[in-house]
Amino acid sequence: MRFSEIEAHLKKFRVGIAGAGGLGSNCAAALARSGVGTLVISDYDNVEPRNLNRQFYFRDQIGIPKTMALKENLLRIRPEISIIVHEKKLDRTNIPEIFGGCDVIVEAFDLKEMKEMLIEVIQEKMPDTPLIIGSGLAGWGNTADLRCRKIDETLYVCGDERSEVSDDLPPMAPRVGIVACMEADAVIEILMKKF
Repeated sequence: MRFSEIEAHLKKFRVGIAGAGGLGSNCAAALARSGVGTLVISDYDNVEPRNLNRQFYFRDQIGIPKTMALKENLLRIRPEISIIVHEKKLDRTNIPEIFGGCDVIVEAFDLKEMKEMLIEVIQEKMPDTPLIIGSGLAGWGNTADLRCRKIDETLYVCGDERSEVSDDLPPMAPRVGIVACMEADAVIEILMKKF
């Protein structure tokens, strides 16, 4: 299948991204480059200097809301993409409203509690919507341990599922980028099977 055919197919779909940090911003860039038609992105943080080592932002965007900076960057990649941003913290009540109508949702949170909450809400309120989560991407090396695993019909997990971020094992651009692209690849695999 030629890229033009893939692009024509992917542009019909809407993908939600919960979080615009290392995973979310890099996954969004991969999906934009691949031809996904609409991205719905939610985050409530601003770009900070400490984000620049692994997130898809630039020094002159420090202090800008991540959603706005990411939208600007994605439109530079693909001006025709539709990007809907929500500058707000996700919770149990607003997730279905924000991500309703999405064909797939990508989880890109730092906190375990937020990941669990998103999984619970999606499985309860949007049970037919595939959800791809990231788990285990801290540090460097051991890339052979990174994988994408299908948990059930709608839940996928990307990462090594064990390495946790700490002061001695920070998130680094290579592993974060690999897992973000694994999430994007899982999205594309799901969407390419849809009509």
